[in-house]
Amino acid sequence: MSGQQPAPGYPGHPARRGLSVVVAGGGTAGHIEPALALADAVRRLRPDARITALGTERGLENRLVPARGYPLELVPPVPMPRKPSAELLKMPGKVWDSVRKTKDVLERVEADVVVGFGGYVSLPAYLAARGKTPIVVHEANARAGMANKVGARFAERILSATPDSGLAGARPIGIPLRESITSLDRAALRMQARQFFGLHPHAPTILVFGGSQGAQTLNTAFSGAAQALGRAGIGVLHAHGPKNTLAVQQVPGAPIYNAVPYLERMDLAYAAADLVVCRSGAMTVAEVSAVGLPAVFVPLPHGNGEQALNAQPVVSAGGALLVSDEDMTPDKVINEILPLGRDPQRLQMMSRATLGTGHREADQVLARIVLEVAGQ
Repeated sequence: MSGQQPAPGYPGHPARRGLSVVVAGGGTAGHIEPALALADAVRRLRPDARITALGTERGLENRLVPARGYPLELVPPVPMPRKPSAELLKMPGKVWDSVRKTKDVLERVEADVVVGFGGYVSLPAYLAARGKTPIVVHEANARAGMANKVGARFAERILSATPDSGLAGARPIGIPLRESITSLDRAALRMQARQFFGLHPHAPTILVFGGSQGAQTLNTAFSGAAQALGRAGIGVLHAHGPKNTLAVQQVPGAPIYNAVPYLERMDLAYAAADLVVCRSGAMTVAEVSAVGLPAVFVPLPHGNGEQALNAQPVVSAGGALLVSDEDMTPDKVINEILPLGRDPQRLQMMSRATLGTGHREADQVLARIVLEVAGQ
């Protein structure tokens, strides 16, 4: 763009203060966690790198980003209405305000590269960086969202979790994951993990969770089957969501059914389990695959069907089963999931198949690409 000074990382910039990377992935954990995993990987390669996360006032990033030790800059969100509405008419003003404030952040931190992961905060980041700062886009879902479709038009590099994300020219690399997940040795941590959660040290154990807020379908199905699971000698670790409650009647002498609001230590939760029953958000599928945990995926029945698409590669490989939300009932748990939990040979076969679909190195691959785009 004529009359504008090139950003750090582009030839012709007069001075540098060291590598500066801006990551944009606020809103949900599915956008934030890959951004933080990339940040960690960049720091391992370049300990001197300055990394700034963009976020909004209401997103989970306000808790997750500071906890990981990175500065967070808040900008106004730009939600994309799914259909024509009064909100759509207000979009130009909202976009302009957010882009202006995002430009201020990029200039202040002297951004060398902007890496977007989709969501409300990515669109203003892409528009603010356009023509001034190199852009890298990563799409985690099997079906690309609107923000990344826009960002891909201006991006130097486009990466995706799967081959058919809908972004032209995207290179599939998987999803960047935390090192605590990619380096996880489930067998070595099994006893420690079960002790941490108060679980039976040797009983078959099922992990149940529905994302950060829980899932009522899973809560109802498993609480309704709790006594049958206990009588069958199966332990359960169930994260029901911080806003939900779960009443479970324990079977005397049976392995414990441990119901908790939230799992802070997902690495230990994965290590404690023989089987997981969960939603199939892109991040969840990637983590389960990376650690080799057999799964029963229950896709969220809303949105554009991307959760079922996220799960399909693992299901096709034989590492997971797919159950619709409406079919996930106590009877389904008792008649299908309970027998699976008691079949170690089948679980072992599923574990091997699941590992074959995982991408443990995606954080490192993306970090090297980001450094390359930034001229490092």
